[in-house]
Amino acid sequence: MRLTVNGETSEREASDLAALFAAEAEERGIESSEGIAIAVNGHVVRKSAWGETALNEGDRIEIVRAMQGG
Repeated sequence: MRLTVNGETSEREASDLAALFAAEAEERGIESSEGIAIAVNGHVVRKSAWGETALNEGDRIEIVRAMQGG
């Protein structure tokens, strides 16, 4: 299905948010979900609900990592 992840639109095979994060983590070298927040169509999804959050054609997903600094 066609999804937009962090501003890049492409075909993805993930059916839910957990599967999408796993694929993105592997691709980007992210070792842990700690400090990660994900929003679908502008709504933040709790980490405990990632596996229950189905993805739909055209969804816009933002995956961000909290960083320390100033």
